[in-house]
Amino acid sequence: MPDRPQGPRRPDEQSRRLDPAGDDALTFDTRRGSRGGQPRSGRPGQPRPGGRRQFPTSPPRPEPDRATLRPGGPGGERPPAPRAERPASGAARRPAAATRPGERGRPTGGPTAPGGPGGPRGPRPGGARPGGARPGGPTGGPRAPRRRHRLRTAAIALGLIALLWIGATLWAVNSAWNAVNRVDATPSGDRPNSDGRNVLLVGSDSREGLTKNQRKELGTGTAEGARTDSIMVLHTGGDRPTLLSIPRDSYVDIPGHGKNKINAAFALGGPKLLAQTIEQNTGLRMDGYMEIGFGGFATVVDAVDGVNICVKRDMDDPKAHINLKKGCQDLDGPTALGYVRARYSDPEGDLGRAQRQRQFLGALMGKVATPTNMMQPWKVNSLGKATAGALTVGEDDSLFGTARAFWGIRAIAKGDGNSVTVPISNPNLPTPAGTAVEWDPVKSKELFAALRENRPLSIAPGQD
Repeated sequence: MPDRPQGPRRPDEQSRRLDPAGDDALTFDTRRGSRGGQPRSGRPGQPRPGGRRQFPTSPPRPEPDRATLRPGGPGGERPPAPRAERPASGAARRPAAATRPGERGRPTGGPTAPGGPGGPRGPRPGGARPGGARPGGPTGGPRAPRRRHRLRTAAIALGLIALLWIGATLWAVNSAWNAVNRVDATPSGDRPNSDGRNVLLVGSDSREGLTKNQRKELGTGTAEGARTDSIMVLHTGGDRPTLLSIPRDSYVDIPGHGKNKINAAFALGGPKLLAQTIEQNTGLRMDGYMEIGFGGFATVVDAVDGVNICVKRDMDDPKAHINLKKGCQDLDGPTALGYVRARYSDPEGDLGRAQRQRQFLGALMGKVATPTNMMQPWKVNSLGKATAGALTVGEDDSLFGTARAFWGIRAIAKGDGNSVTVPISNPNLPTPAGTAVEWDPVKSKELFAALRENRPLSIAPGQD
């Protein structure tokens, strides 16, 4: 007879060890449900025929695994392995073991293992039995699908909110862009070529659309027509954007009109002639145009609830309708307009005014193009309605190009760009057109060449 495998034994095998006389004669016979020809007792622990010893009443041992059963019966058949039973704690269930022939009513799950729940070693971690139970929650079912369903629902909701926000923002921006005024500002004839992109920024003294009371409130006077109160060129494309101020009294050649102050070009031929005059005298190609009038300027400032400006010196200018003290303060629309127009109260005259215009324009763009305003579609819509009618752009300008100009101005206001004025050799040049400003013939050409070729500036940027 082959050696018995070492491991947990059935109660019958333990009784046979206690009765050596019948050890050799007893064998497992799964076909008849008996052992060694003797009827088998239905339950362990009952008296055996022949006066054999009764099983102890201590907790029964667990049935061995399939691998621990020794072959039994004449045919050497292996008894069917007991199948794992799912614990009541929620772990994976084990299928019930098949009942052997001749053992009706015998429990299929077997006695409780000493190492199972309630045994000497206590419950197993996670309530799992040997053989491996499926991972799951307290009820035995997997949780991963439910968690993935919640994440999918949250992702869909966030996606819908993002789409609604993008759609509302695009609608607000497009509505404002459609309300912007347009004018032909593209020069005719031969035009220069230059690197980067240049946008002509013009602040006109047009009183068009202002009532008598508004003109009085803003201190604009009663002059008819339109002249340039400020002229600037925004250059982008190099390592840093540059805002170049051109004094409005600069004495230059105006195509078809001889020499005159540069603001006369706007009065004679509008934006188109002004752009052509700047191209001819600087060699910079104008790729875009933006203009705002007196009334529009004040409207934009009031739409953003004023702009904070640090005034460098006391300014009392009755012609500009301002009386400001030195220091940082919030300026409303009419006061801001007077601040950027005043020149009689500034010892630097037109040059000082150009510096203040660049300073205020940067502060205004910094107030308008803030993340708080741009992230709220309703705020974009309200700002667009208030400012779109005050702004005029070139017919060939695009929304993207105009937005790019705004962000360039905002970068300069934050200190990430250059702010300069055309180098001057004589601020009080006597001319037939009156006292004018004369450019430095050497330094101005070097500056224009650096901008045309996207090179570092040849002069130090001004501190506004």
